[in-house]
Amino acid sequence: MYTVTDPATGELIEKIENATEEEIREAIDRVHRGYQSWRRRTVAERAEIVARAADLFAARAGELAATMTQEMGKRINEGRGEIGVVTDIFRYYADNAEALLADEPLEIRGGRAVITKNPIGPLLGVMPWNFPCYQVARFAAPNLVLGNTILLKHASICPRSAVAIERILHEAGVPEDAYVNIFAASSQIPGMLADPRIQGVSLTGSERAGISVAAEAGKNLKKAVLELGGSDPLIVLDTDDLDQTVRATATARMRNCGQSCNAPKRMIVLAGVYEEFVDRLTEYVAETFVPGDPSDPATKLPPLASVAAADEVAGQVAKAIKQGATLRTGGRRVDGPGAFLEATVLTDVTPEMDVYYEEVFGPVVLVLRAETEEEAIAIANDSPFGLGASVWGTDPERLRRVAEQIESGMVYLNSAGGSQADLPFGGIKRSGMGRELGPAGIEEFMNKKSIRL
Repeated sequence: MYTVTDPATGELIEKIENATEEEIREAIDRVHRGYQSWRRRTVAERAEIVARAADLFAARAGELAATMTQEMGKRINEGRGEIGVVTDIFRYYADNAEALLADEPLEIRGGRAVITKNPIGPLLGVMPWNFPCYQVARFAAPNLVLGNTILLKHASICPRSAVAIERILHEAGVPEDAYVNIFAASSQIPGMLADPRIQGVSLTGSERAGISVAAEAGKNLKKAVLELGGSDPLIVLDTDDLDQTVRATATARMRNCGQSCNAPKRMIVLAGVYEEFVDRLTEYVAETFVPGDPSDPATKLPPLASVAAADEVAGQVAKAIKQGATLRTGGRRVDGPGAFLEATVLTDVTPEMDVYYEEVFGPVVLVLRAETEEEAIAIANDSPFGLGASVWGTDPERLRRVAEQIESGMVYLNSAGGSQADLPFGGIKRSGMGRELGPAGIEEFMNKKSIRL
């Protein structure tokens, strides 16, 4: 069952039945049939359609943002910002399609060759709820430009966003059989992956979901791109403006109510600035991130996406405190309806505590102390995850030196948790495999065909 429940009020707004097995077979028939014609469109034709989609997303930013607020509690301003990134992604692939898909000449021993860049067929996308439009955009835009077709299974709490995205793409000119939304249950994913016409799967979600989908993809010899959890380290080496550093790092952590895979979840602060950093961070978080109505532009801390999510994070915090962590501020569920949780700062977290290695998907900051640069790097790398990271300081050479030693797919210097259309996004270790966005994002489901001339 797909449901729309307002996380700010707990009101159940809509229920939608899961697709039947027959409807899923028909959807796969459609994207397979659509691929035969979509792949034959010229790159320029497909790029023109994707460019029109960018314009439509921009024009409907307010409507889409309101839908996300209702479905998963996103702050209305953050929703509009998300659509800005979506628009950038579609425009990037439209504007760069010809260059990204151009043949590559290759000088080889005894002659010449060319590498052509071709689609591989219908793809399954399994999308999460935390960024209902952005996550779809970074999968759909490059693959539509390339010539693949898409069967899209969105999160069960975001059916209205799913329908709105499909409507925009069809209105832009994507054929109805080239992009198909399906309200499938998670239990139906193995059957879809077993169908020989589906050529690959892209999933953004939990570690557990990634393991399940990767196993099914492997069993059926299908390519998989997985963007999973993260517990991104944020290292503060030094600062010449502590207040600004505190504001920037706290804001990065609390973005999307802390429900971002690449949010800076572990702040590792060198001893020289640790005490003052923690004091000011605690004060800033308590004063700034006050729970409120996500549809009010003045709100800084919306609800989590669901009551279950809020209860889970509150439980992680309570367990950490029981195991010896120090609660500096927050930590409690807010009385009343909805999925609100106070913004929280925890210190004195040690490797013996469960939360040290877990992903905390909510408005919780873990602050850890490091005596040296080397210890900070060791703490940063002591994680099963490897999605993103950030390093903050005043010396560019030192920042670069530390960044190169961090085990992650992405490192940002004096910024955190970002994403942009032309920069590859993805992780290592248990944060997944493959890349999205940028030039790498269009190559994951591409047949790079070698033709010897």
